Amino acid sequence: MLTQLHVRQFAIVKDLNIELKAGMTAITGETGAGKSIALDALGLCLGARAEAAMVRPGADKAEITAVFDIHANTTAIRWLTEHELDVDEDCILRRTLTAEGRSKGYINGAPVPMNLLKALGQLLVNIHGQHEHQLLTHNDHQLKLVDGYAQHHELLQDTRDKWQQWQLLRREQKQLNEQREQLQSRRQLLNYQVGELQEFALQPDEFTQIESDHRRLAHASTLRDEAAFSLSSLYDGEHNNAFSLLQTVIERLAQQQSVDSQLEPIVNLLSEAGVQVEEAVRELRHYQDAIDIDPEELAELERRMTTAMQLAKKHQIAPQQLPELQASLEQELQQISDSNARAESLDKELEQAAHAFQNTAEKLTRSRQKAATDLGKRISQSMHGLNMKAAQFKVELNTDNKHASALGMEQINFLVSTNPGQPLQPLNKVASGGELSRISLAIQVITANQSSTPTLMFDEVDVGVSGPTAATVGNLLRTLGQSTQVICVTHLPQVAAKANQQMCVQKIHSKDSTETTMLAVQGDERVIELARLLGGDQISEKAMANAQELLAS
Repeated sequence: MLTQLHVRQFAIVKDLNIELKAGMTAITGETGAGKSIALDALGLCLGARAEAAMVRPGADKAEITAVFDIHANTTAIRWLTEHELDVDEDCILRRTLTAEGRSKGYINGAPVPMNLLKALGQLLVNIHGQHEHQLLTHNDHQLKLVDGYAQHHELLQDTRDKWQQWQLLRREQKQLNEQREQLQSRRQLLNYQVGELQEFALQPDEFTQIESDHRRLAHASTLRDEAAFSLSSLYDGEHNNAFSLLQTVIERLAQQQSVDSQLEPIVNLLSEAGVQVEEAVRELRHYQDAIDIDPEELAELERRMTTAMQLAKKHQIAPQQLPELQASLEQELQQISDSNARAESLDKELEQAAHAFQNTAEKLTRSRQKAATDLGKRISQSMHGLNMKAAQFKVELNTDNKHASALGMEQINFLVSTNPGQPLQPLNKVASGGELSRISLAIQVITANQSSTPTLMFDEVDVGVSGPTAATVGNLLRTLGQSTQVICVTHLPQVAAKANQQMCVQKIHSKDSTETTMLAVQGDERVIELARLLGGDQISEKAMANAQELLAS
């Protein structure tokens, strides 16, 4: 529950520190005093949208801090643990807003984004606004109320998940169908191109080898002649071949080594050269023998090289890139084939997804129907206590596949009859403003009683209520406060008198500024505040007596 609220430099609040207790707390004050300002500040602390104008004029920044006792709130404790935030008996939420409009949020001292502040806030406080009755005629809000009363959050989320999966598959199928005609023509082209490349079957680096082999075969005669000339010059020639000349030089210099030993390393080098010449001659003979003048092989190489160049020109690439192109086109063709196979399997998946959504949505329908029946009866009974003796209320659910959405298969309508003999009709057609306000109050109290949120706030939800009905409203809120902390802003003394504690809001004017304060009232001060609500600024003895009687009752 909310135990403390500290507000600084927010709107017309300079510095406000409020301590709150369990049970029902009433916030009262004159019209325009700023009774709702504490709720507005708390809303900001819980992640509501911030505006620079919220900062008190002349101040650098506004700051709101809310302290919650969560020792019994296992949901909030689990949420904090899951998000790796400090867990203690007290949970502290803080929000700052600068005059330039920059906003920051904190949970237990750790800075957090606004979405986390909002998510945790929903587990701590539920705020019912004074204009909520205006939403009551909206079908989406009606459905939200029924779902909140039914408390089937997991089933609702499961329905939403199943719907999203189904729609995801439907979008995929639509996209595949739109692409099918275009892909079909592309597939035909790819089949031809891949077939042509596969038939030619040029291997990586093969074209470079073809060019090399073609050059060799085209010049085979010249290569053989040059090899024969070289062999003759080096070794085979009868006169003055290189090897015989080298041997002659070695022999003559070797004979002179005894005369000059410096010739020895020269002779050794020449001997090694002779060995190298003999090795070169052997390799040259092998080369000469391997040269094959094969016109058929040359023609085949020319044909393959020509084909490669023609294919490369067609695809506007270099011949060496043909194997890479073939692999790329084969991959694209496979992807198209896979998409066709996917289209075939998608029908079955769609059927399964639709069936899964249908089953979950039907469970949701049954849960809603049960909740709608019970809620209709309870709202009718509550309306009777709110001085609408003959009123009847019904939650009408129309279930049809054509209404299917992420929220299920229902269309909802709140029907009401406020006078005897009057048929049930849609709420927005028969209820007056005052009746709508009372119906809204009945619904808020009933649905709030189902809520697991430990703190409920009501901002002037008793607008349009007076007399004995106001006392009934007070009793409803007091009873609700026995199980949940209830904080209500009210202008009705009959409601305020039922509260376990009461806070009084006052607006203080000075020469240069205006400030709102909020103080707890009790004893005689509370009697005076109730008398003021009963009789205005002029508090009579009769008003005081009435106030004491209200408190006593």
